[in-house]
Amino acid sequence: MRRFVLHKMLPPFGWRAYRALGRSWTYRTENMQPLYDCIASGQPVVGAFLHSRTFALMHYFSLPEQGRWMLMCSQSRDGEAMARIEEGLGFRVARGSSGKGGARALVEMIKAQREDRGLNSCLAIDGSRGPRGVAQLGIITLAQKTGSVLLPVAGSTPHCWRWDRSWDRTVIPKWGATVAVRAADPIPVPAKLSPEELEALRRRVETTMLRLHTELDAETGYSDSEPLQLPPAGGTPPAQTA
Repeated sequence: MRRFVLHKMLPPFGWRAYRALGRSWTYRTENMQPLYDCIASGQPVVGAFLHSRTFALMHYFSLPEQGRWMLMCSQSRDGEAMARIEEGLGFRVARGSSGKGGARALVEMIKAQREDRGLNSCLAIDGSRGPRGVAQLGIITLAQKTGSVLLPVAGSTPHCWRWDRSWDRTVIPKWGATVAVRAADPIPVPAKLSPEELEALRRRVETTMLRLHTELDAETGYSDSEPLQLPPAGGTPPAQTA
């Protein structure tokens, strides 16, 4: 019965409910022109975001003017429902996570982008299990193997629900919320990197993402009793590689 509900009943309701919620939001965007320039020129993009802001950004990137996107979703039973919801929103979905099937899903995303140069991809920098805000290496591998640039994107609103018991402190904008969406400048990713260069780039991605969210949250008025913290000067080692 649980499988039937998760696979058959929940997804059609879920994506329609989320679409209705998303249509009630007003977006305030900043520095999104680099995305449109990449789409116009055919430059593939890997969108970088924090796992906690998935619901704040997913509707925005499902809109036709933002291009076509591929996401990664967990292989768990709950992930099956989420994958079908994402497909209902128009995304292409690879199944896997940092805990299971991540490498296979990453290969699937790389192959898909190589075969369809108009397809972009999105990946949470902190994976599906965290640690929260710590950049992992899978997103850099994805950009390297597809010739993509990394585009860090943040979403923020004070009018939201937050799931404090989740590892990432998931944020879901409320009905009628104004959601601020801001991109940093694209980050080029060389096809070959030494271990030292790879770690430096990982730290750059992590610092850029955390600073982007910290500044945007301060401007929108979003607050959290456990706010995101910028990494120390020495950096934070990644917990996973995919």
